[in-house]
Amino acid sequence: MNFKTLWKNEYFKTILLLAIILLSVVAFWFGSRAILATEYPFLAVASGSMVPTLQVGDLIVVQGISNFSEVWAAPYGTNRPGDIIVFHKPQDPDELIVHRAIAKEKINGTWYFKTKGDANATPDSWYNSTTRFPEGMLPQQYVVGKVVANVPYLGHIALTLRKPVGIFILVLILLALIALEFVFPQSSKEEEEASETESSGFSDASIYKGYIR
Repeated sequence: MNFKTLWKNEYFKTILLLAIILLSVVAFWFGSRAILATEYPFLAVASGSMVPTLQVGDLIVVQGISNFSEVWAAPYGTNRPGDIIVFHKPQDPDELIVHRAIAKEKINGTWYFKTKGDANATPDSWYNSTTRFPEGMLPQQYVVGKVVANVPYLGHIALTLRKPVGIFILVLILLALIALEFVFPQSSKEEEEASETESSGFSDASIYKGYIR
């Protein structure tokens, strides 16, 4: 089977299309990580602790931080509120938190940040399994980056896909798309062939001895 014949095969074209989509998504993800200099360039807001600044279901864009001294820290409601930062929860490093930096202090060469959700009444108090940090502040090594943009509602997709029902819906959609790709092109091809046959028959019957009946 040569390439020309293979290209006409609907199954091959469908597999190729899915492969291109998958590679594009992977390239976009790793490209975003490199450009934004963070392991988590895009995240979905899962709680209301940052309302009204961030809503549940917002998609946030995160920029890595190379110089922690440049992080702006100030309470929400001031003329220039502090940067919103994303960080690993010290008590559970697998969990990511997005809160505002309201104060900062450099201690023994390490920056510490006092954080607080805009909707929360009190600042956070952080510690890990072995250490309670100075004044409950967050050490810089837990910080992933700062929020530089957000897209309303788009994060709901990611939040839904985290649930079993979301994964089921995604698989169902993919299967439906594959089924449509296999069924409808074949039907369209059959209709096209039938149309060409009818057109050919009309021409043969209409032309007779050099004139058109």
